[in-house]
Amino acid sequence: MGEKVIFNYDNVIYSCFYDDSDGCIHRSREYAINYVHSGEMLLDTGEEQIRVCKGECAFIPRDHHITMYKRPAGGERYCGIFLSFTRNFLREMYAKLGQAKGAPTGYGLKRGVFKLPRTVEFASLFSSLVPFFDTAVRPHDDFMHLKLQEGLLALLHVDARFASILFDFNEPWKIDILDFLNKNYMYEFSMEELAHYTGRSLTTFKRDFKKISDLTPEKWLIRRRLEAAYDMMREGGKKVADVYLQVGFKNQSHFSSAFKKQYGVAPTALTPS
Repeated sequence: MGEKVIFNYDNVIYSCFYDDSDGCIHRSREYAINYVHSGEMLLDTGEEQIRVCKGECAFIPRDHHITMYKRPAGGERYCGIFLSFTRNFLREMYAKLGQAKGAPTGYGLKRGVFKLPRTVEFASLFSSLVPFFDTAVRPHDDFMHLKLQEGLLALLHVDARFASILFDFNEPWKIDILDFLNKNYMYEFSMEELAHYTGRSLTTFKRDFKKISDLTPEKWLIRRRLEAAYDMMREGGKKVADVYLQVGFKNQSHFSSAFKKQYGVAPTALTPS
């Protein structure tokens, strides 16, 4: 991928891209802020693309997954700083910030991934973190913990309605399993991740999945990927090399053998000559 994760300092993560890389799938279980120190980052949510330039940062919600394209710009390689706000950290901060309990609701606050405004607070925070791109200069964990607190306060000063979102510690609602899988079939998930992202324990996920399909989740995903590939080639005229990665297969040989087993013909039989 060309990415080098320099270090994770108490959930403050530094990374650099040394070349123009393909996109990487990012799934964060925690709320986060991603700051671009140099280069640029393109965030593809599946519905829109958000360009984050040098000196800008984006808010990434918990349990949200996006494709990130981190690349050079302005003659500089991509370097970024990622602040991850864990649930334990947010509980700690909720206990300290008594006024947050009376904060307004999050109604009207933009949902999903979005670019944050440039503020003096963000500029001050990230300029103080830049020296630690040098791995020879290791900060103390308690210092980085303070920087996470600073980042959270900077976010709350942008909009007080963030409090009602960040400090919501209720268990997530169950979401429709098939709806989630149909939107995300092309990505690799473990069973634990599927349970987490649909708001279930692993045991509950397995039980609920049996109610909707006789297949295992792994076999269901393979069938769904093959169906999508079939439509792309049959209706869209795409070639095998164009679709197997797009629908979630890691190599063309595995895709071709699975396709033939499912449909009785090689995928090349559907593609234009």
